[in-house]
Amino acid sequence: MTHALSYPAFDADNHYYEAQDAFTRHLPKAMRSRCVQWVTIDNRQHHLVAGKLARAVKNPTWNPISFPGSIAPYLHGKKLTEEDIARMKAHEPLPDYYLNSAARVAKLEEQGLEAAWLFPTLGVLYEELLKHDTEAVTAQFTAFNRWLDEDWGCNFQDKIFAAPYISLCDVDWACRELEWALERGARVVCMRPSAITLADGSTRSPADPLFDPFWARLNESGITLVVHASDSGYTTHGYVKDGFSADFNGGVFSPNIKHFNIERAAYDFLITLCYEKLFERFPNLRIASVENGAEFLPDLFRKLGQSRDRMRSYYNEDPAELFRHHVWINPFWEDDVNEVARYMGVDRVIFGSDWPHIEGLPTPLDYVVELEKFNDQEKQLILRDNTRFLNTPRPIGGG
Repeated sequence: MTHALSYPAFDADNHYYEAQDAFTRHLPKAMRSRCVQWVTIDNRQHHLVAGKLARAVKNPTWNPISFPGSIAPYLHGKKLTEEDIARMKAHEPLPDYYLNSAARVAKLEEQGLEAAWLFPTLGVLYEELLKHDTEAVTAQFTAFNRWLDEDWGCNFQDKIFAAPYISLCDVDWACRELEWALERGARVVCMRPSAITLADGSTRSPADPLFDPFWARLNESGITLVVHASDSGYTTHGYVKDGFSADFNGGVFSPNIKHFNIERAAYDFLITLCYEKLFERFPNLRIASVENGAEFLPDLFRKLGQSRDRMRSYYNEDPAELFRHHVWINPFWEDDVNEVARYMGVDRVIFGSDWPHIEGLPTPLDYVVELEKFNDQEKQLILRDNTRFLNTPRPIGGG
């Protein structure tokens, strides 16, 4: 289904599938056993991460690949047809536009998109598996980001904006990697919503003053930080098996509490930035929450209001208003976007399709039907202008 607009949209959540050497091309030989390696088991290729078999996906070669949005009918509560179920199970040869920037630009134009932010598929899952080894984290994501720029470009033809991945586990490395990204013309960088594990094994809040050198440089540069859904290390506390795979049986996925882990991680991360007054310290920060859902917003604003009212001498500014000023929300496409706009304001909602993942939309502009209650100006803000604003650097002193 296509939805004609009078303007091309800007997709704030597109993904690539990593090339076979994405994690290894630039990784120093001495670090290979501590980072990501390929291994063949029973004639199938898998990733070893830190010497252990990674089970995040069944086929990290991606070939063949599931169809985009293949479980969208299920997520939308549709009564599934035999055709729907067949599509959920089907695969296709890996298309070039999942691997190649020039081919992807042509696909964007075909889909009615002017540009897209591009994020990892596996790359956002592996810091958790490496976090016990800070040197491995920094070596692996230095290598990964160099591959990213070579194959996709931090800014390719002002249409593809691939986000380098940054960890705060080593704040000096994070600052250097941010400088590298800025030199490459990056408009966004991304990190996972998680507490930070340091070299000594201790953990810190992302808003801890230890990390202020990174936040200060990000604040000064005026580019946007995307907090993207990831493996944030959250557990189901034994209620069900942890992990990202879902059991498919005739079109039915059993509900369980691990489905909340992504939203729990984002909620904790974002509210902590407010509790620890990061936005008071760095008033030029812009944070976009992408693919983390939005159903946590009512409780988040309730908690911020309680905190403000009970601790009147703590905050210099209303934390809820600071949240609305500094944070943009990309809801899950199946979330109630009208509720998100009521809490955040229409100018703080950004469209992202999660294309071409199975839980995303079959085509990005299928999202237009979710915006039927908005007027044309509001639709344009959500579908294009808000992400354009975030994609434009606003450096301090830059006018």
